[in-house]
Amino acid sequence: MENQDQNQINIELTEDMAEGVYSNLAIITHSQTEFVVDFVRMMPGAPKARVKSRIILTPHHAKRLVHALHDNLGRYEQSFGVIDVHENQPTLPMTFGGPTAQA
Repeated sequence: MENQDQNQINIELTEDMAEGVYSNLAIITHSQTEFVVDFVRMMPGAPKARVKSRIILTPHHAKRLVHALHDNLGRYEQSFGVIDVHENQPTLPMTFGGPTAQA
């Protein structure tokens, strides 16, 4: 029982972090030692997009994240149906079909 307590991690989730950040684009780059994932929010008709969050991972953790996402997507699709991903995704800039922003 004592060994089991040593393997537990106490993770704190602050109130502001629990709100989350919406992102509709992820840009992934890498070097030999790390992967960088920038989560971006693009707004309809806006000429600029802003990085809302940046996560830096070791290659080992990046691969573990890929496996965890794959596992969770599989469970999601078992519960809610297959996610339809079209081959012809829109290219940047995405305008969401709305009017161009004017100030």
